[in-house]
Amino acid sequence: MKKNVIIIGSGFSSISAACYLAKEGYSVQILEKNSTPGGRARQFKKDGFTFDIGPSWYWMPDVFEKFFGDFDRKVSDYYSLKKLDPGYEVYFDQMESIKIGDTLEKIYTAFELEEKGSALKLKKFIKKAEDNYNIAIKDLVYRPGLSPIELITPATVKKIGYFLSTIKKEVTKEFSNTRLSQILQFPVLFLGAKPSNTPAFYNFMNFADFGLGTWHPDKGMYSVVEGMVKMAKELGVEFKTNQTVEKICVENGKTTGVVVNGKKINSDVVVSGADYNHSESLLDPKERGYNDIYWNKKVFAPSSLLFFIGLDKKVENVSHHTLFFDVDFDEHAKSIYDNPEWPKEPLFYGNFPSMTDKSMAPEGKEACFLLIPIAPGIEDSEEMRSKYFNIVIKRLEHLTKQSIKDAVLFKESFCVNDFVSEYNSYKGNAYGMANTLLQTAFLRPKLKSKKIKDLYFTGQLTVPGPGVPPALISGKLVASLVSPPTTK
Repeated sequence: MKKNVIIIGSGFSSISAACYLAKEGYSVQILEKNSTPGGRARQFKKDGFTFDIGPSWYWMPDVFEKFFGDFDRKVSDYYSLKKLDPGYEVYFDQMESIKIGDTLEKIYTAFELEEKGSALKLKKFIKKAEDNYNIAIKDLVYRPGLSPIELITPATVKKIGYFLSTIKKEVTKEFSNTRLSQILQFPVLFLGAKPSNTPAFYNFMNFADFGLGTWHPDKGMYSVVEGMVKMAKELGVEFKTNQTVEKICVENGKTTGVVVNGKKINSDVVVSGADYNHSESLLDPKERGYNDIYWNKKVFAPSSLLFFIGLDKKVENVSHHTLFFDVDFDEHAKSIYDNPEWPKEPLFYGNFPSMTDKSMAPEGKEACFLLIPIAPGIEDSEEMRSKYFNIVIKRLEHLTKQSIKDAVLFKESFCVNDFVSEYNSYKGNAYGMANTLLQTAFLRPKLKSKKIKDLYFTGQLTVPGPGVPPALISGKLVASLVSPPTTK
Protein backbone atom coordinates (compact mmCIF):
# COMPACT_ATOMS: atom_id res chain seq x y z
CA MET A 1 0.00 0.00 0.00
CA LYS A 2 1.33 3.46 -0.94
CA LYS A 3 2.33 5.77 1.89
CA ASN A 4 0.65 9.17 1.79
CA VAL A 5 2.83 12.29 1.88
CA ILE A 6 1.55 15.83 2.38
CA ILE A 7 3.92 18.61 1.34
CA ILE A 8 3.25 22.09 2.68
CA GLY A 9 4.03 24.79 0.13
CA SER A 10 4.79 24.56 -3.57
CA GLY A 11 8.14 26.28 -3.97
CA PHE A 12 11.07 24.78 -5.86
CA SER A 13 12.18 22.56 -2.97
CA SER A 14 8.64 21.27 -2.37
CA ILE A 15 8.05 20.37 -6.02
CA SER A 16 11.48 18.77 -6.17
CA ALA A 17 10.77 16.63 -3.09
CA ALA A 18 7.35 15.72 -4.49
CA CYS A 19 8.87 14.49 -7.76
CA TYR A 20 11.44 12.27 -6.06
CA LEU A 21 8.90 10.82 -3.63
CA ALA A 22 6.35 10.17 -6.36
CA LYS A 23 9.05 8.39 -8.34
CA GLU A 24 9.57 6.13 -5.32
CA GLY A 25 5.92 5.19 -5.25
CA TYR A 26 4.54 7.55 -2.61
CA SER A 27 1.13 9.17 -2.99
CA VAL A 28 2.04 12.88 -2.85
CA GLN A 29 -0.22 15.87 -2.33
CA ILE A 30 1.08 19.46 -2.34
CA LEU A 31 -0.90 22.09 -0.40
CA GLU A 32 -0.28 25.73 -1.36
CA LYS A 33 -1.77 28.68 0.55
CA ASN A 34 -1.74 31.00 -2.47
CA SER A 35 -3.75 30.70 -5.67
CA THR A 36 -0.88 29.53 -7.88
CA PRO A 37 1.97 27.04 -7.35
CA GLY A 38 5.59 28.17 -7.15
CA GLY A 39 5.96 29.54 -3.62
CA ARG A 40 8.04 32.70 -3.85
CA ALA A 41 8.50 32.14 -7.58
CA ARG A 42 5.30 33.74 -8.79
CA GLN A 43 4.32 36.08 -11.59
CA PHE A 44 2.55 39.40 -11.64
CA LYS A 45 0.72 40.39 -14.82
CA LYS A 46 -0.85 43.73 -15.64
CA ASP A 47 -1.86 45.50 -18.85
CA GLY A 48 0.19 43.13 -21.02
CA PHE A 49 3.30 43.28 -18.77
CA THR A 50 4.69 40.19 -17.04
CA PHE A 51 7.02 40.23 -14.03
CA ASP A 52 8.71 37.42 -12.12
CA ILE A 53 8.16 38.57 -8.53
CA GLY A 54 10.50 35.96 -7.08
CA PRO A 55 13.80 34.63 -8.47
CA SER A 56 14.91 36.33 -11.67
CA TRP A 57 18.43 34.91 -12.19
CA TYR A 58 18.92 31.51 -13.82
CA TRP A 59 22.37 30.25 -12.79
CA MET A 60 23.90 26.77 -12.53
CA PRO A 61 22.10 25.23 -15.51
CA ASP A 62 23.84 21.94 -14.77
CA VAL A 63 21.85 21.56 -11.53
CA PHE A 64 18.57 21.93 -13.43
CA GLU A 65 19.72 19.41 -16.04
CA LYS A 66 20.67 16.99 -13.29
CA PHE A 67 17.27 17.43 -11.65
CA PHE A 68 15.28 16.67 -14.79
CA GLY A 69 17.79 13.97 -15.73
CA ASP A 70 16.95 12.09 -12.53
CA PHE A 71 13.53 11.48 -14.12
CA ASP A 72 14.90 10.63 -17.57
CA ARG A 73 13.86 14.00 -18.88
CA LYS A 74 15.64 17.11 -20.15
CA VAL A 75 15.17 20.81 -19.41
CA SER A 76 14.31 21.33 -23.07
CA ASP A 77 11.31 19.02 -22.66
CA TYR A 78 9.67 21.70 -20.50
CA TYR A 79 11.11 25.13 -21.30
CA SER A 80 13.70 26.81 -23.51
CA LEU A 81 16.71 28.82 -22.43
CA LYS A 82 18.76 31.65 -23.88
CA LYS A 83 22.24 32.52 -22.67
CA LEU A 84 22.44 36.25 -22.04
CA ASP A 85 25.18 38.41 -23.52
CA PRO A 86 26.02 40.30 -21.51
CA GLY A 87 25.04 38.17 -18.56
CA TYR A 88 24.73 41.42 -16.66
CA GLU A 89 26.08 44.95 -16.51
CA VAL A 90 27.44 46.83 -13.49
CA TYR A 91 27.29 50.62 -13.15
CA PHE A 92 29.83 52.38 -10.97
CA ASP A 93 29.31 55.93 -12.19
CA GLN A 94 27.37 57.88 -14.78
CA MET A 95 27.66 56.05 -18.11
CA GLU A 96 30.61 54.07 -16.71
CA SER A 97 29.83 50.40 -16.53
CA ILE A 98 31.41 46.99 -16.97
CA LYS A 99 29.63 44.30 -18.94
CA ILE A 100 30.07 40.65 -18.02
CA GLY A 101 29.96 38.78 -21.32
CA ASP A 102 28.81 35.27 -22.12
CA THR A 103 32.30 33.74 -22.38
CA LEU A 104 35.33 33.74 -20.14
CA GLU A 105 37.40 35.32 -22.90
CA LYS A 106 35.05 38.32 -23.05
CA ILE A 107 35.20 38.66 -19.27
CA TYR A 108 39.02 38.44 -19.23
CA THR A 109 39.10 41.23 -21.82
CA ALA A 110 36.72 43.39 -19.76
CA PHE A 111 38.87 42.93 -16.66
CA GLU A 112 42.07 43.72 -18.56
CA LEU A 113 40.56 46.92 -19.93
CA GLU A 114 39.69 47.97 -16.39
CA GLU A 115 43.09 47.12 -14.90
CA LYS A 116 46.18 45.93 -16.77
CA GLY A 117 47.31 42.48 -15.62
CA SER A 118 43.96 41.53 -14.11
CA ALA A 119 43.08 39.02 -16.85
CA LEU A 120 45.86 36.66 -15.80
CA LYS A 121 44.87 37.01 -12.13
CA LEU A 122 41.26 36.26 -13.02
CA LYS A 123 42.21 33.11 -14.96
CA LYS A 124 43.97 31.73 -11.88
CA PHE A 125 41.12 32.82 -9.61
CA ILE A 126 38.47 31.17 -11.80
CA LYS A 127 40.48 27.95 -11.99
CA LYS A 128 40.37 27.72 -8.18
CA ALA A 129 36.67 28.63 -8.22
CA GLU A 130 35.99 25.86 -10.74
CA ASP A 131 37.84 23.34 -8.55
CA ASN A 132 35.67 24.38 -5.61
CA TYR A 133 32.53 24.23 -7.76
CA ASN A 134 33.29 20.65 -8.73
CA ILE A 135 33.80 19.71 -5.08
CA ALA A 136 30.73 21.57 -3.83
CA ILE A 137 28.07 21.15 -6.49
CA LYS A 138 29.00 17.68 -7.63
CA ASP A 139 29.45 16.29 -4.13
CA LEU A 140 29.11 18.27 -0.90
CA VAL A 141 25.74 19.95 -1.48
CA TYR A 142 24.14 16.56 -2.10
CA ARG A 143 24.84 15.54 1.49
CA PRO A 144 21.99 15.95 4.01
CA GLY A 145 23.78 17.91 6.74
CA LEU A 146 23.51 15.19 9.38
CA SER A 147 27.11 15.29 10.57
CA PRO A 148 30.34 17.34 10.27
CA ILE A 149 31.96 14.20 8.90
CA GLU A 150 30.11 14.86 5.63
CA LEU A 151 32.45 17.79 5.00
CA ILE A 152 35.63 15.75 5.47
CA THR A 153 36.82 14.35 2.17
CA PRO A 154 40.29 14.08 0.61
CA ALA A 155 39.34 17.07 -1.57
CA THR A 156 38.05 19.31 1.23
CA VAL A 157 40.99 18.57 3.53
CA LYS A 158 43.18 20.24 0.91
CA LYS A 159 40.82 23.23 0.94
CA ILE A 160 40.71 23.84 4.68
CA GLY A 161 42.17 27.31 4.24
CA TYR A 162 39.20 28.26 2.07
CA PHE A 163 36.83 27.44 4.91
CA LEU A 164 38.79 29.56 7.39
CA SER A 165 39.28 32.59 5.13
CA THR A 166 36.52 34.76 3.63
CA ILE A 167 35.42 35.71 0.14
CA LYS A 168 36.28 39.35 0.70
CA LYS A 169 39.76 38.54 2.00
CA GLU A 170 40.61 36.28 -0.92
CA VAL A 171 39.23 38.65 -3.54
CA THR A 172 40.87 41.82 -2.24
CA LYS A 173 44.16 39.96 -1.82
CA GLU A 174 44.28 39.44 -5.58
CA PHE A 175 42.31 42.42 -6.92
CA SER A 176 43.07 45.90 -5.59
CA ASN A 177 40.77 47.55 -8.13
CA THR A 178 37.56 48.33 -6.24
CA ARG A 179 35.28 47.80 -9.21
CA LEU A 180 36.67 44.39 -10.11
CA SER A 181 36.68 43.40 -6.46
CA GLN A 182 33.00 44.27 -6.08
CA ILE A 183 32.05 42.32 -9.21
CA LEU A 184 33.82 39.25 -7.80
CA GLN A 185 32.12 39.65 -4.42
CA PHE A 186 28.66 40.17 -5.93
CA PRO A 187 27.70 36.48 -6.55
CA VAL A 188 28.00 35.73 -2.83
CA LEU A 189 24.98 37.95 -2.23
CA PHE A 190 22.93 35.03 -3.59
CA LEU A 191 24.04 33.12 -0.48
CA GLY A 192 22.53 35.82 1.72
CA ALA A 193 25.61 36.95 3.63
CA LYS A 194 28.28 39.64 3.48
CA PRO A 195 31.41 38.63 1.55
CA SER A 196 33.36 39.39 4.73
CA ASN A 197 31.34 36.70 6.59
CA THR A 198 31.22 34.06 3.85
CA PRO A 199 33.83 31.28 3.70
CA ALA A 200 36.20 31.67 0.75
CA PHE A 201 35.27 28.17 -0.39
CA TYR A 202 32.05 29.71 -1.69
CA ASN A 203 34.03 31.41 -4.44
CA PHE A 204 32.62 28.54 -6.49
CA MET A 205 29.82 31.04 -7.11
CA ASN A 206 32.28 32.97 -9.30
CA PHE A 207 32.55 29.96 -11.56
CA ALA A 208 28.78 29.65 -11.57
CA ASP A 209 28.71 33.28 -12.70
CA PHE A 210 31.59 33.61 -15.17
CA GLY A 211 32.11 29.98 -16.16
CA LEU A 212 28.51 28.81 -16.61
CA GLY A 213 26.86 32.11 -17.42
CA THR A 214 23.49 33.77 -16.90
CA TRP A 215 20.46 32.41 -18.72
CA HIS A 216 16.87 33.47 -19.36
CA PRO A 217 14.01 30.97 -19.57
CA ASP A 218 11.58 31.87 -22.36
CA LYS A 219 8.56 33.70 -20.88
CA GLY A 220 10.36 34.21 -17.57
CA MET A 221 11.46 32.23 -14.54
CA TYR A 222 7.90 31.12 -13.91
CA SER A 223 8.18 28.85 -16.93
CA VAL A 224 10.58 26.76 -14.82
CA VAL A 225 7.87 26.39 -12.17
CA GLU A 226 5.35 25.46 -14.85
CA GLY A 227 7.75 22.87 -16.26
CA MET A 228 8.36 21.34 -12.85
CA VAL A 229 4.65 21.27 -12.03
CA LYS A 230 3.94 19.57 -15.36
CA MET A 231 6.55 16.90 -14.69
CA ALA A 232 5.33 16.43 -11.10
CA LYS A 233 1.79 15.85 -12.35
CA GLU A 234 3.12 13.35 -14.91
CA LEU A 235 4.64 11.51 -11.96
CA GLY A 236 1.31 11.52 -10.13
CA VAL A 237 1.69 14.47 -7.75
CA GLU A 238 -1.55 16.24 -6.82
CA PHE A 239 -1.56 20.03 -6.37
CA LYS A 240 -4.14 21.92 -4.32
CA THR A 241 -4.05 25.73 -4.08
CA ASN A 242 -5.76 28.11 -1.64
CA GLN A 243 -4.99 25.62 1.11
CA THR A 244 -3.94 27.29 4.37
CA VAL A 245 -2.33 24.77 6.70
CA GLU A 246 -3.29 25.72 10.26
CA LYS A 247 -1.74 22.89 12.23
CA ILE A 248 0.57 19.90 11.88
CA CYS A 249 -1.11 17.07 13.78
CA VAL A 250 0.93 14.87 16.12
CA GLU A 251 -0.07 11.78 18.09
CA ASN A 252 2.33 9.86 20.32
CA GLY A 253 5.35 11.65 18.87
CA LYS A 254 4.41 10.98 15.25
CA THR A 255 2.80 13.24 12.67
CA THR A 256 -0.61 12.09 11.51
CA GLY A 257 -1.48 14.83 9.03
CA VAL A 258 -2.44 18.48 8.90
CA VAL A 259 -5.42 20.72 9.52
CA VAL A 260 -6.30 22.72 6.39
CA ASN A 261 -9.00 25.37 6.29
CA GLY A 262 -10.43 23.84 9.48
CA LYS A 263 -10.43 20.25 8.27
CA LYS A 264 -7.94 17.49 9.09
CA ILE A 265 -6.22 15.64 6.25
CA ASN A 266 -4.56 12.40 7.32
CA SER A 267 -1.08 11.56 6.13
CA ASP A 268 1.72 9.10 6.92
CA VAL A 269 4.43 11.70 6.30
CA VAL A 270 4.48 15.51 6.33
CA VAL A 271 7.17 17.54 4.56
CA SER A 272 7.11 21.31 4.94
CA GLY A 273 8.66 23.51 2.30
CA ALA A 274 7.19 26.58 3.95
CA ASP A 275 9.36 28.92 6.01
CA TYR A 276 10.98 26.70 8.68
CA ASN A 277 10.12 28.97 11.61
CA HIS A 278 6.52 29.23 10.45
CA SER A 279 6.32 25.47 9.90
CA GLU A 280 7.30 24.81 13.50
CA SER A 281 4.77 27.38 14.70
CA LEU A 282 2.16 24.91 13.43
CA LEU A 283 3.30 22.54 16.20
CA ASP A 284 2.80 22.79 19.95
CA PRO A 285 5.83 24.51 21.59
CA LYS A 286 7.08 21.25 23.15
CA GLU A 287 7.15 19.62 19.71
CA ARG A 288 9.38 22.24 18.08
CA GLY A 289 13.04 21.62 17.39
CA TYR A 290 14.07 25.28 17.56
CA ASN A 291 12.79 28.04 19.83
CA ASP A 292 12.51 31.80 19.34
CA ILE A 293 15.89 32.38 20.97
CA TYR A 294 17.51 30.14 18.34
CA TRP A 295 15.93 31.99 15.42
CA ASN A 296 16.69 35.43 16.83
CA LYS A 297 20.39 34.57 17.03
CA LYS A 298 20.64 33.48 13.42
CA VAL A 299 21.95 35.61 10.56
CA PHE A 300 19.23 35.93 7.97
CA ALA A 301 19.61 36.87 4.36
CA PRO A 302 18.24 40.27 3.37
CA SER A 303 14.69 41.18 2.69
CA SER A 304 13.97 43.33 -0.35
CA LEU A 305 11.97 46.28 -1.53
CA LEU A 306 10.75 45.39 -5.01
CA PHE A 307 9.14 47.57 -7.65
CA PHE A 308 7.32 46.25 -10.71
CA ILE A 309 7.06 49.06 -13.23
CA GLY A 310 5.40 49.25 -16.62
CA LEU A 311 7.18 51.78 -18.86
CA ASP A 312 5.63 53.43 -21.90
CA LYS A 313 8.89 53.26 -23.87
CA LYS A 314 12.01 51.18 -24.40
CA VAL A 315 14.95 52.00 -22.13
CA GLU A 316 18.54 52.62 -23.16
CA ASN A 317 21.99 52.12 -21.69
CA VAL A 318 21.04 49.13 -19.55
CA SER A 319 21.21 45.33 -19.95
CA HIS A 320 18.63 42.67 -19.08
CA HIS A 321 20.27 42.39 -15.63
CA THR A 322 21.89 45.62 -14.42
CA LEU A 323 23.52 46.27 -11.06
CA PHE A 324 23.98 49.78 -9.71
CA PHE A 325 27.05 49.84 -7.47
CA ASP A 326 27.69 53.58 -7.64
CA VAL A 327 27.50 53.98 -3.85
CA ASP A 328 29.44 52.43 -0.98
CA PHE A 329 29.03 48.63 -1.04
CA ASP A 330 30.18 48.14 2.56
CA GLU A 331 27.96 50.89 3.97
CA HIS A 332 24.88 49.33 2.43
CA ALA A 333 25.90 45.93 3.82
CA LYS A 334 26.24 47.43 7.31
CA SER A 335 22.67 48.72 7.12
CA ILE A 336 21.53 45.13 6.53
CA TYR A 337 23.68 43.10 8.90
CA ASP A 338 25.39 45.34 11.49
CA ASN A 339 22.94 48.11 12.23
CA PRO A 340 19.58 47.20 10.69
CA GLU A 341 18.08 50.31 9.14
CA TRP A 342 17.03 51.68 5.79
CA PRO A 343 20.19 52.37 3.74
CA LYS A 344 21.05 56.03 3.29
CA GLU A 345 22.38 55.40 -0.22
CA PRO A 346 21.11 52.06 -1.50
CA LEU A 347 22.68 49.76 -4.01
CA PHE A 348 20.01 48.42 -6.30
CA TYR A 349 19.38 45.95 -9.10
CA GLY A 350 17.41 46.49 -12.27
CA ASN A 351 15.86 43.72 -14.34
CA PHE A 352 14.54 44.56 -17.82
CA PRO A 353 13.39 41.15 -19.11
CA SER A 354 11.51 42.57 -22.10
CA MET A 355 14.88 43.55 -23.60
CA THR A 356 15.41 39.82 -24.16
CA ASP A 357 11.89 38.41 -24.17
CA LYS A 358 9.17 40.20 -26.15
CA SER A 359 6.47 38.30 -24.25
CA MET A 360 7.23 40.25 -21.07
CA ALA A 361 5.86 43.62 -22.29
CA PRO A 362 3.68 45.10 -25.04
CA GLU A 363 5.52 46.20 -28.19
CA GLY A 364 7.46 49.41 -27.72
CA LYS A 365 7.18 49.24 -23.94
CA GLU A 366 9.48 47.90 -21.19
CA ALA A 367 8.99 45.78 -18.10
CA CYS A 368 11.18 47.17 -15.32
CA PHE A 369 11.81 45.34 -12.05
CA LEU A 370 13.88 47.17 -9.40
CA LEU A 371 15.17 45.60 -6.19
CA ILE A 372 16.81 47.15 -3.11
CA PRO A 373 18.28 44.69 -0.57
CA ILE A 374 17.25 45.70 2.97
CA ALA A 375 17.47 44.32 6.48
CA PRO A 376 14.77 41.80 7.42
CA GLY A 377 12.37 42.96 10.10
CA ILE A 378 12.73 46.71 9.57
CA GLU A 379 9.75 49.06 9.39
CA ASP A 380 7.84 48.81 6.14
CA SER A 381 5.45 51.59 5.22
CA GLU A 382 3.99 53.14 2.09
CA GLU A 383 5.91 56.31 2.91
CA MET A 384 9.24 54.45 2.90
CA ARG A 385 8.37 52.63 -0.31
CA SER A 386 7.52 55.89 -2.02
CA LYS A 387 10.68 57.58 -0.74
CA TYR A 388 12.95 54.83 -2.05
CA PHE A 389 11.13 54.59 -5.36
CA ASN A 390 11.98 58.24 -5.98
CA ILE A 391 15.58 57.66 -4.88
CA VAL A 392 16.26 54.76 -7.23
CA ILE A 393 14.36 56.22 -10.20
CA LYS A 394 16.34 59.43 -9.90
CA ARG A 395 19.61 57.47 -9.72
CA LEU A 396 18.58 55.28 -12.65
CA GLU A 397 17.86 58.36 -14.75
CA HIS A 398 21.13 60.04 -13.75
CA LEU A 399 23.37 57.01 -14.30
CA THR A 400 21.87 56.02 -17.65
CA LYS A 401 21.23 59.57 -18.93
CA GLN A 402 17.57 59.19 -19.81
CA SER A 403 14.14 60.13 -18.56
CA ILE A 404 12.29 57.27 -16.85
CA LYS A 405 9.76 58.64 -14.40
CA ASP A 406 7.59 60.36 -16.97
CA ALA A 407 7.23 57.04 -18.83
CA VAL A 408 5.83 55.14 -15.83
CA LEU A 409 2.43 53.67 -16.67
CA PHE A 410 2.07 51.95 -13.30
CA LYS A 411 4.16 50.69 -10.41
CA GLU A 412 3.51 48.04 -7.78
CA SER A 413 5.69 47.35 -4.76
CA PHE A 414 6.45 44.35 -2.57
CA CYS A 415 8.37 44.56 0.71
CA VAL A 416 8.82 43.16 4.23
CA ASN A 417 5.14 43.13 5.15
CA ASP A 418 4.29 41.30 1.94
CA PHE A 419 6.96 38.64 2.47
CA VAL A 420 5.38 37.99 5.86
CA SER A 421 1.75 37.95 4.71
CA GLU A 422 2.29 36.12 1.41
CA TYR A 423 4.96 33.60 2.44
CA ASN A 424 4.94 33.53 6.26
CA SER A 425 8.57 34.60 5.99
CA TYR A 426 10.52 35.04 9.23
CA LYS A 427 11.01 38.83 9.68
CA GLY A 428 10.10 39.18 6.02
CA ASN A 429 13.39 37.74 4.78
CA ALA A 430 13.57 37.21 1.02
CA TYR A 431 16.31 34.59 0.72
CA GLY A 432 16.28 32.47 3.85
CA MET A 433 19.18 31.98 6.23
CA ALA A 434 22.61 33.26 5.24
CA ASN A 435 25.39 30.77 4.50
CA THR A 436 27.96 32.00 7.01
CA LEU A 437 30.64 29.67 8.39
CA LEU A 438 28.52 28.85 11.44
CA GLN A 439 25.38 28.36 9.33
CA THR A 440 26.76 25.95 6.76
CA ALA A 441 25.90 22.29 6.11
CA PHE A 442 25.34 20.40 9.39
CA LEU A 443 25.09 23.71 11.29
CA ARG A 444 21.84 24.65 9.54
CA PRO A 445 18.36 23.63 10.77
CA LYS A 446 17.83 19.94 10.09
CA LEU A 447 15.86 18.40 7.25
CA LYS A 448 14.35 15.91 9.69
CA SER A 449 12.42 16.96 12.80
CA LYS A 450 14.34 16.46 16.02
CA LYS A 451 11.24 15.50 17.95
CA ILE A 452 8.46 14.30 15.65
CA LYS A 453 8.63 11.10 13.65
CA ASP A 454 7.81 11.37 9.93
CA LEU A 455 8.01 15.18 9.92
CA TYR A 456 10.54 16.79 7.57
CA PHE A 457 11.53 20.23 6.31
CA THR A 458 12.99 21.48 3.04
CA GLY A 459 13.90 24.82 1.48
CA GLN A 460 16.21 27.77 1.91
CA LEU A 461 16.31 27.78 5.73
CA THR A 462 17.70 24.26 5.82
CA VAL A 463 20.29 22.30 3.81
CA PRO A 464 22.02 23.27 1.55
CA GLY A 465 20.90 26.93 1.64
CA PRO A 466 19.38 29.84 -0.29
CA GLY A 467 18.93 29.99 -4.05
CA VAL A 468 16.94 28.10 -6.67
CA PRO A 469 19.54 25.39 -7.49
CA PRO A 470 20.06 24.64 -3.76
CA ALA A 471 16.26 24.42 -3.40
CA LEU A 472 16.13 21.69 -6.05
CA ILE A 473 18.88 19.86 -4.19
CA SER A 474 17.14 20.36 -0.84
CA GLY A 475 14.06 18.61 -2.20
CA LYS A 476 16.15 15.66 -3.34
CA LEU A 477 17.90 15.45 0.04
CA VAL A 478 14.71 15.43 2.09
CA ALA A 479 13.18 12.80 -0.19
CA SER A 480 16.24 10.60 0.42
CA LEU A 481 15.60 10.85 4.17
CA VAL A 482 11.92 10.03 3.81
CA SER A 483 12.77 7.10 1.56
CA PRO A 484 16.38 6.07 2.29
CA PRO A 485 18.12 4.26 -0.59
CA THR A 486 19.03 1.34 1.71
CA THR A 487 15.35 0.51 2.24
CA LYS A 488 14.39 0.36 -1.41
